Amino acid sequence: MEVKLDLMNKINCGDTLDLMKNIESNSVHLAITSPPYNVGKDYDSHNDLMEYDEYLNWLTKVWIETKRVLIDGGRFALNVGPTGIRDFRPLHHDLSNRLREIGMIFRAEILWYKQTMLKRTAWGSWKSPSNPHIIPSWEYVLIFSNNSMKLEGDKTKSDITRDEFLNFSDGHWNILPVTKNRKGHPAPFPEELIYRLIKYYSYEDNTILDMFGGTGTVASVAAKNNRNFIHIDISKEYCEIASNRIKKID
Repeated sequence: MEVKLDLMNKINCGDTLDLMKNIESNSVHLAITSPPYNVGKDYDSHNDLMEYDEYLNWLTKVWIETKRVLIDGGRFALNVGPTGIRDFRPLHHDLSNRLREIGMIFRAEILWYKQTMLKRTAWGSWKSPSNPHIIPSWEYVLIFSNNSMKLEGDKTKSDITRDEFLNFSDGHWNILPVTKNRKGHPAPFPEELIYRLIKYYSYEDNTILDMFGGTGTVASVAAKNNRNFIHIDISKEYCEIASNRIKKID
């Protein structure tokens, strides 16, 4: 009989589909991730230029595992951005459709406004309706629930404040992206984004999963806010950075 690995509150380095098999079914309360966007970013252990259908099929396998490990009422927050103005593909729609096809309940669409419009050069047809471009200054956080809309939990473990609840319930989130101290990762999460998702969608002592954990922002914010975490990433470099971040948490 194969013995499953204990992934809880650890930085786990390896292929996400292989490692997720070790997570017990119906054991995760909230999954938060941003998958590789397949646009040629310089990840050190991942091919970020798959054929599009191959990419979608690969992620669908990950989403099926995500659904398996989520409890009834568990949430999945998927961060995904527009793929650019050339060779545009509606990735957020395609991923949302795949998740709905496997039975996930679509709940909300958060617009993460990144305020990155200062250096615009790709205008398309300048001052002309011939072929103007819309420059994406936002990303999406798509929210899904597994099987049930309601997440059961101990009311005394809800640690979101009144002001936070009022603020976070507005689906237009103005949060600056990480532009400095990226720690070697091309697209790290800002901690504020993860803080809002964790506080709004989980209780204290819940388990938070990031199956493309990168340099450990989800794990770090979860640990700081009295949640358990499961961090998975294939990059040894990123896992080492994530491990060092967790060690610095009191």
